[in-house]
Amino acid sequence: MFEGDVALISGANKGIGYEIARGLGARKIRVLVGARDTSRGESAAAKLRDEGIDARFVKLDVTDRATISTAAEWIAQEFGQLDILVNNAGIGEWGRKPSDVDLAKVREIYETNLFGPIALTQAMLPLLKKSKHGRIVNVTSSLGSLTLASDPNSPIAGFLALGYNTSKSALNSMTIQFANELKNTPIKVNAICPGYCATDLNNHSGPRTAAQGALAAIRYATLGEDGPTGGYFDEDGPVPW
Repeated sequence: MFEGDVALISGANKGIGYEIARGLGARKIRVLVGARDTSRGESAAAKLRDEGIDARFVKLDVTDRATISTAAEWIAQEFGQLDILVNNAGIGEWGRKPSDVDLAKVREIYETNLFGPIALTQAMLPLLKKSKHGRIVNVTSSLGSLTLASDPNSPIAGFLALGYNTSKSALNSMTIQFANELKNTPIKVNAICPGYCATDLNNHSGPRTAAQGALAAIRYATLGEDGPTGGYFDEDGPVPW
């Protein structure tokens, strides 16, 4: 169903984003490696091509509207449509109590983790609407779950990261907003949690690999027509909001 389709993944030059691109490419999907740094993006795309994957680098900084517009225009000219969008790029801050976090840092995190995905989704939506089975996957976190964060018996409740956690809660809400708007179209919009993976984001402290973290995103990016929309999932199933 998805062989030959086109997928754009933000933040795909390393970590979970790279493994999402790799996993989709292994399914014969053409992958567009979105990355801010040209050298790193080109290197990642070349590495994927060495594995027989149809991969191309796309200059993409989700906090820079010009790169988003240029990417959308190029995809329209090159392919005429987009079938899969994975909003993966994200940043965070750790080690401070909410009362001590610099508000400027919180704003910076929201620019990448929330406003970036909104801007990218809005720009790519006309291309996704040309697909017979458009899919949007927002890479979030269980740290954005209000249910788990408000449960004193949950380990999530003790993990304080004001900018990151709240931006992921907002990304979850954004997922619902777009899913509701698009509910009468073939496009499905879901939020997925990759789990606690060893990546640059957390100084490689997570017990899961980036490849394991990519599994849920790959699954929901290639959902069949009977798949869900407007949901929040990890590899094992639904995550409580």
